[in-house]
Amino acid sequence: MPEQHTPELIDIGANLTHDSFDADREDVIAQAQAAGVVHMVVTGSSVACSQKAADLAASYPGLLTATAGIHPHHASDWDAEAEAAIAELLAAPQVVAVGETGLDYFRNFSPRAAQIFSFEQHMALAAQTGLPMFLHQRDAHADFLPMLKAHRDALGAVVVHCFTDTREALFDYLDLDCHIGITGWICDERRGENLQEIVHNIPDNRLLVETDAPYLLPRDLQPKPASRRNEPKYLPHVVRAIAHHRRQDWRHVAAVSTENARRFFALDNLPGS
Repeated sequence: MPEQHTPELIDIGANLTHDSFDADREDVIAQAQAAGVVHMVVTGSSVACSQKAADLAASYPGLLTATAGIHPHHASDWDAEAEAAIAELLAAPQVVAVGETGLDYFRNFSPRAAQIFSFEQHMALAAQTGLPMFLHQRDAHADFLPMLKAHRDALGAVVVHCFTDTREALFDYLDLDCHIGITGWICDERRGENLQEIVHNIPDNRLLVETDAPYLLPRDLQPKPASRRNEPKYLPHVVRAIAHHRRQDWRHVAAVSTENARRFFALDNLPGS
């Protein structure tokens, strides 16, 4: 059961359609609830994945919602058919954001030109629908920022999810009125040091929290899990780490991030809420 008097938590990014959850997805969701996670947004990262995310969310009204989009890794898949499929999914009541979309120059699994085109088309869909955007940026700030800035006035709410970039990038996104999603990256004593030093700069009303499960298992979990699979049940651990580096009470971080998520995704307006 959740710790007594613990505020509710919302995981804004969980890849619950990932095949690593196929054998025990119901248990994973139940264990997240037991840990105090009252809502999870299931990330869509391709047409097929977005459809699965929407279907899964429809099976758990009030507990799960979904995003619909094509991750920059799969940007080469964007065509008229994919656009029509994503647009149809965005009309579903359980689909609450456009994405995951953006630019990833760290992997370059899709050519950069394809990533840029796909990102542009997602922003057009977001402008048309008024839905929030769930964005991914890695090693691509120099292209990502001017693209986002050019469209920002036409867009609604925006979150740069799984933020791991520099202080300068953080302030660039905050200047564009973006929300910032923080994951268990902050728990990594090797890669997360920069994030630990700058996370306090995120205003309370712009902070969102996420696990990005099954990725980014917090490295400092004790005892260490037998599996390297991250799960939404570890969100309280991530929130405690965020609070530590923000020099705030973790219940405060939980409360403000949950309020922000409800407002960002308009969760209180959904059927089953």
